[in-house]
Amino acid sequence: MMIVSPLFVNSDRLNRSIETLAQIGQVADGGVTRIAFSPEDIAARNLVQNWMREAGMNVRIDAAGNMIGCYQGKQANFPALATGSHIDTVPNGGPYDGALGVLAGIEIVRAFKENNIRLEHSIEVIVFTDEESTMIGSKAMAGTAKNNLENYRLADGKSIGESLGKIGGNWDELERAKRDRSQIAAYIELHVEQGGILENLNKQIGVVEGVVGAYRGIITVTGKANHAGTTPMEMRQDALVAAAQIVLQVNNLGNEKPGNQVATVGKFNVFPNATNIVPGQVEMSVDIRDLSADRIKYSIAKLEQQLIEIAANTQTKITLKPYLWVEPTLAASDIVKAIADVCDRLKLSHHILPSRAGHDAQEIGRFTNMGMIFVPSIEGISHSPKEHTTPEQCTQGTNVLLQTFLQLDRIYSTQILHQSQHPPANQFAG
Repeated sequence: MMIVSPLFVNSDRLNRSIETLAQIGQVADGGVTRIAFSPEDIAARNLVQNWMREAGMNVRIDAAGNMIGCYQGKQANFPALATGSHIDTVPNGGPYDGALGVLAGIEIVRAFKENNIRLEHSIEVIVFTDEESTMIGSKAMAGTAKNNLENYRLADGKSIGESLGKIGGNWDELERAKRDRSQIAAYIELHVEQGGILENLNKQIGVVEGVVGAYRGIITVTGKANHAGTTPMEMRQDALVAAAQIVLQVNNLGNEKPGNQVATVGKFNVFPNATNIVPGQVEMSVDIRDLSADRIKYSIAKLEQQLIEIAANTQTKITLKPYLWVEPTLAASDIVKAIADVCDRLKLSHHILPSRAGHDAQEIGRFTNMGMIFVPSIEGISHSPKEHTTPEQCTQGTNVLLQTFLQLDRIYSTQILHQSQHPPANQFAG
């Protein structure tokens, strides 16, 4: 049976750290702007690096610019238990997205150091590079980054290669940032939910079962532009009428039962977009997400069939061009169970749910065990100056993270010991 240690984090210090970091890049309305590689981002990285060292961690920067603080464990040959997130923000974002996960990791290391505790495994706290734009940090660590500078050109036009050099990275040696399971046994990320499910259900902790995959495409409907007054209804090839039917069908895909998929048309352009002209062309985006890759593929196939039918009924031409496919990443079952067990022991209500937003954990989970802990976002707001999670909620999530590390350290240490005493038989022996 799991035993929960009486060890807890220093809530006041944790929340002071959140407030202090939020002052770097803070703008007039209380929002935070720390675009990756900006002077504000670099200042925040320097502050966090100092906090890591003060907490007793050795700090290094890898080729992708990831900042990795390591609190040494008792067993130097054991793979690390890792946590972290990012500290870059969207323009005029909030103080919790990403930052909470990094500062929570530092805080649990502080608690271990102050209580003279060393786990069997080392603990790594990772600040991933540019999560909000290119995700180059976690992709490089997972080995999924494409070695093409143009794929990572930044919004200001600067190349990722030049930008990495500012923070100690090196594009030409990007492959050196790749890690594997022998180096990281598990990665657990604490994050604000960025949605309203936990608050709506009145639950204190979200136990993430996985990060959804995503498909994005551009649908182009081509009809025939013509005079709105002189073209009879039965003679029209109205691209907007066809597009309206597509929007409804995409919405229906998201509402199909059973299933937890979501489907959205978020971008919509009409040509020539004039009051007295029958629309001749429409371009729109489609975004489909689900925790099941098969379910996403089913939705795409169904949409493609519906587009054929709509094109025939409206005498239009419809094309669907995909431009993004991200595989979903499931959380490791032992980590999901450990987090849920910790919540029960700490008497914190919890709910198992998927993450519908992308996170660094999604990439790290491609090469090792991954789990995520969510804390509520007030009114479900994120990427906004109004983003808020209470100090108590931040502390609760951080204590769950700490106790999960203690639990996984015991579980994985036992597994390693068992494997060393019972090595697999040599299939070539004899």
